[in-house]
Amino acid sequence: MTDDVTDIVDDAEQEDQEISLPFRHQISSYGADYPIDLLVDRLNKDHFFIPRFQRGFVWSIPQASRFIESLILGLPVPGIFLFKEPTTENLIVIDGQQRLLTLKYFYGGVIGSRPFVLKGVDPHLEGMTYESLDVESQRFLDDSILHATVFQQDRSREYRSIIYQLFERLKTGGTPLSAQEIRSCVYRGRLSELLQDLNSNEDWRRIWGPRTSRAKDEEVILRVLALRDDFRNYSRPLKQFLNNYMDKHSNPSDDWINERRRRFEKTVKFVAEFVRQEPFRRGAGLNVAITEAMLVGIWRRLEQGSIETPASLRNVAIELRDNKEFVSATDNATTQPLSVHGRVQQAIAAFSNVR
Repeated sequence: MTDDVTDIVDDAEQEDQEISLPFRHQISSYGADYPIDLLVDRLNKDHFFIPRFQRGFVWSIPQASRFIESLILGLPVPGIFLFKEPTTENLIVIDGQQRLLTLKYFYGGVIGSRPFVLKGVDPHLEGMTYESLDVESQRFLDDSILHATVFQQDRSREYRSIIYQLFERLKTGGTPLSAQEIRSCVYRGRLSELLQDLNSNEDWRRIWGPRTSRAKDEEVILRVLALRDDFRNYSRPLKQFLNNYMDKHSNPSDDWINERRRRFEKTVKFVAEFVRQEPFRRGAGLNVAITEAMLVGIWRRLEQGSIETPASLRNVAIELRDNKEFVSATDNATTQPLSVHGRVQQAIAAFSNVR
């Protein structure tokens, strides 16, 4: 497939409702003051979990150096936010990754593949590493305090929903996190790993195009799986529907994983070869609502048995894309239950007639 996706059309992000915060009385927080040397020791022992979507270290050397300088000079620095998982008591880093990694790298002496040498700071600290600091500066840095606000839930019920919202509300730096980036942490497990694997499938990449920033392509795969399994029970907000699906299936059986992997791979193979990308477009962009509905419809058809005339899938897809009712369900108010139920049912019915 030679077409390139120039834009992604998905109004779900604009129209989706906010998730209400449940069980307010179950959330508590407390402050914890960590001496820097203790914090570094715990970082090196992996006592803190840094989510996958927090893509490594992005501070420049001068930015990181000024953070270290502030600690040595006794200047106030922003605190970090952590969430204590009730089931494991792991501390998940909600906000503060760059500060924590700066400390880890400075004490380790290396940042990336280069020595961590302070740059753009007070002249008496310029060019220093942790090891070359004078004893007094080392001791002052070791004894400096980084304040952490630790959230926990007093009971385990729906704690994942709460931590999801903490990520949405408390992340303070950089580009706001996407819903799927948050899910990859909050609902981490075998389903999250499956989504990452399927997102690398060559046929899927031929359909979708280049990888999308903020894990949008991964979220579309999740939407396909969730709607294929449970579209009749869909209700707004879409975010919550997908969260519930990932929560329910975060660590499913081998049979569950293998079945969905096999079905998804078979579906996108047929689509990449016989349907291609054009039917998923309306205008310049690839329409997510069209894509998810058609993939569910073709998936369901393949579950019925073999297709003798697979080339006819493309004609059915184009005719469906231009159907007046299908257009209505995929262009506007696409997260409304009536639209979701309507377009998925139409796609299932249309492709069921392919022989």
